[in-house]
Amino acid sequence: MKHTFTFMGTGAGCGVPAFFCDCPACEEARANPNARRGDCGVMVTGSTRTLIDTPPDIRSYFNREGVRYIDDLIFTHWHYDHVGGLGELEYMVQLLTKKALPTFASPYTLESIGREFEYMMYCLARCPIEPFEQFEIDDVRYTALPVTHAPGTYGYLIETDETRLFYASDTGKLPPETAERIRGVDILAMDATYWKENGYPQNHHSVQECIEEGLELDAGKIYLTHMCMHYSEPITLAQLEEYLEQYDGRVTPAADGLSFEI
Repeated sequence: MKHTFTFMGTGAGCGVPAFFCDCPACEEARANPNARRGDCGVMVTGSTRTLIDTPPDIRSYFNREGVRYIDDLIFTHWHYDHVGGLGELEYMVQLLTKKALPTFASPYTLESIGREFEYMMYCLARCPIEPFEQFEIDDVRYTALPVTHAPGTYGYLIETDETRLFYASDTGKLPPETAERIRGVDILAMDATYWKENGYPQNHHSVQECIEEGLELDAGKIYLTHMCMHYSEPITLAQLEEYLEQYDGRVTPAADGLSFEI
C-alpha cells in the first residue's frame, strides 16, 4: 500500500510571517506565499488519515489539503503551537465521525492536554505510549522515541515496507539511544528552529546543527522544519536555499503542503 507524508505546517511557534515582525524574512513571506509557514504538523495518508499534532492553524491546513476528517491522532508534545487547534476537531467528531478519535502520545502529554482541553475529552480515545513503544496504524509502524525538549516529548520513527522516516519537530541534540535507533534513515525531518545563534540548544537545533546531526546519522534526505527564520538573525527563504546549494539537494527546507510518498 502506498502512503503519503505531508507537511501541514513547518514553522516555529509564531509562524512566518509573524504578525508583529517586519524583519526581512517576514516581509519576504508577506510578498511570497511560498515563504509562509504555519505551526508544525504533518499527516500520513493511506487508506486512512493519521494527523501528527493539532497546531492552531489546523483548520486552514485541512481546507488547503481538502481534508474532511481524520482517523487517528498522534501528538509529539503538549505545547500550544502543537495542540492549540485541537478544539477544531470537536465538531468533526460530534457531527461527522460520531466516535472518539484514537489519540496516541506520552502519558505526560495526554495528561497535559486533558487539563487544557477538558471539554474535549469525550472526543478522544486516549492511548498512552511509553518511550520506545511501537504501534501500528494502517500498515505504518510508529515508534515513539524520546527527544530533548519538554517533558514527555517524542519524535516518531515512521516505517513502511519501503521507507524509514524520522520526524522530530522539536528537539535539541538527540539522546544517544534515539540517535542509534534512527541511524541510516531514508528521510529525516527535524527541528531547525534557529539560523546562526541557537537561543535554546537544550530544546532546539539551529539549521547547521540539524544538518550536522543528520549527516552524522547518515540520513539519506534531510528536511529542515520548525523554522522560525527571524529569531536572532533573520534569513529569507531565498538566502537559505542559496546556502543549502552546497549539499546538492540532500538538505531541503520543508514547506507547508509539501508531500511525498513513503
